[in-house]
This record gives sequence, C-alpha cells and structure tokens, in this order.
Amino acid sequence: MEIALIILAFLAIIVGIGGSVLPVIPGPPIAFVGILFMHFSSPQHHYSLMGLLAFGVLAALVTVLDFLVPAWGTKKFGGTKWGVRGANIGLFLAAIVLPFLGVALPVFGLSGIVLGPFIGAVVAELLAGMDSRAALRAGFGSFVGFLAGTMAKLAYGFAALVSCVVKLGIFS
Repeated sequence: MEIALIILAFLAIIVGIGGSVLPVIPGPPIAFVGILFMHFSSPQHHYSLMGLLAFGVLAALVTVLDFLVPAWGTKKFGGTKWGVRGANIGLFLAAIVLPFLGVALPVFGLSGIVLGPFIGAVVAELLAGMDSRAALRAGFGSFVGFLAGTMAKLAYGFAALVSCVVKLGIFS
C-alpha cells in the first residue's frame, strides 16, 4: 500500500505541474493531493501539521491569484475598470464556458487561456472609447499577469515535487 500511495503522490504532482500550464486542470490543488498521498503513505513520510497547512493554503492562494493576476496586470499597464472586467470575462470564456460547451476552435484551449484575457481587455477598452494603442497596452498587461500566475503555479508544483523527493530521502 505504501508504494501505491507514493506512486499516486508522484502522479498527482506531475499532473499538477501539467495543470499549471494546461487549461481547466487545477494544478496546485492536484499537486496538494499528491502531498496528501505522500503524507499518508507511511509514518516516515508524514508532514507536520504546519507543513500540510502551508502547502494547502499556498495551493488555494496560488489558484485564486491565478484568476486575479491577469486583471491586476491589465490595471497596472493602464487599463481601466472596463479592461479589468474584459480580461476577467475573456478568461472566464476561454477557460470555462467555451471548453464546457465543446467549442474546439484553435484559439481556445491553452492558447485561449492566454488570448482570452488579452482579447477581453482590448475589446472592452476599445468599447469604452480608449485608443487602440492604450487598449493593446492593457491587453499586454493581462498577458503579463497570465505569465506571472503560470510561474507561481509551476513554482508550487515543483516545490511539491522536491518536497516529496526529500521525504523519500532519494538524494540524502
């Protein structure tokens, strides 16, 4: 049973890392499940309560911030409330609604997660009367926010992986 849980731990973490760049797969929560599998695999692999809480809170925080950071980037690069709303709507459409409806256009999927907030911010700013150059700058801000969120999710996934490797004592 111990070996099965350790294998499940690493599989969950690898899927979690993949979910950090693939749309609709919640990478950090899945990687946290991997931490839990490792924790319950055997007494020698247990995490402290504080360790589990830290990984759990970080998974939740990174997941929530991933949805907020593109809007923050839009605002930081000169976007208005319209651009922020447009980035959020674009992300929602690209990440949740269109895949759920089975829309399989080339712009959706992984590229849709990048393009959704960008297009949403640009279109919203243009509709609000902003000139095209400023609207594109706001859209670029949503892209920068997307990259920041992705980097945070990847960092979490790799931290979970390293933590499990350390728990196993592979390199010690």
